[in-house]
Amino acid sequence: MLEVESIEALHAYIGKQLGSSDWLTVDQKMIDQFAEATGDHQWIHVDVERAKRDMPGGKTIAHGYLTLSLLPKLNAGIFRVKQRSRGVNYGSNKVRFTAPVPAGSRVRGHLTLKQIEPIEGGARLTMEASVEVEGSARPALVAETLSLVYR
Repeated sequence: MLEVESIEALHAYIGKQLGSSDWLTVDQKMIDQFAEATGDHQWIHVDVERAKRDMPGGKTIAHGYLTLSLLPKLNAGIFRVKQRSRGVNYGSNKVRFTAPVPAGSRVRGHLTLKQIEPIEGGARLTMEASVEVEGSARPALVAETLSLVYR
């Protein structure tokens, strides 16, 4: 994990990959819990028996928004600013779900720091985030995300 002392120290990493997270397994239980939380019970996510018959690969797939929601967990293992009071997810400029995440797959996140802009009391970070699926040639997700970090 990359650790920097301050927001100012992050400037040395603009345009660079900050690192990769540990692998995380996206299992059917996680997919089912996300379906319950969001009300999205589309069969491609929750009907294991039908997926065996009707889905490529014979497995259910994670919701795209589940994959997106994993970014904070994945990113927490990539970098840390030691001298900060708090961090806030500010949103996304662009999100694309570019490949499925079959149930039982392992995923990991990758972050590149694109830009740092000053805000009152801190900085707005623009990141290129991606989520890799183990064994897949394409990432499951590519997004430009925004975070606020306060001193």
